[in-house]
Amino acid sequence: MTNSIGEAKYVSFTTFRKNGIPVSTPVWIAPLGDGRLCFMTNDNVGKTKRLAHTSRVELRECDMRGRVTEGGLVATGHAVVVRDEADQAMVRRAVEAKYGLMAKGFSLVQAVTNALPFLPQPGPRAGIIVTLD
Repeated sequence: MTNSIGEAKYVSFTTFRKNGIPVSTPVWIAPLGDGRLCFMTNDNVGKTKRLAHTSRVELRECDMRGRVTEGGLVATGHAVVVRDEADQAMVRRAVEAKYGLMAKGFSLVQAVTNALPFLPQPGPRAGIIVTLD
């Protein structure tokens, strides 16, 4: 087991619907070095929409399919969606620093896809920054 939620390989990131129902998604998560955690996502998806009405989040250590680890780490906090290029670059660097070649490869595929107009274009990206309670 890891010492902190930011060291976990995968984290179940839980946001909350307006009616309070939790919705969880497994994500890669990386420390920003200032106590905050971060990850990249597509924008205008469920988690970014739910964060627009409540910033409350829960994080649980999980496997790559989102199955929560028995006795794993749990943390609560608040998250914000960042859309400007500078903040997204900061988040991307943190994720690439933690996940290395896998994350860099993912970023490269996205850059190539964006550069080729005949391919279906992915939606806009966003960073999510979490401040733990």
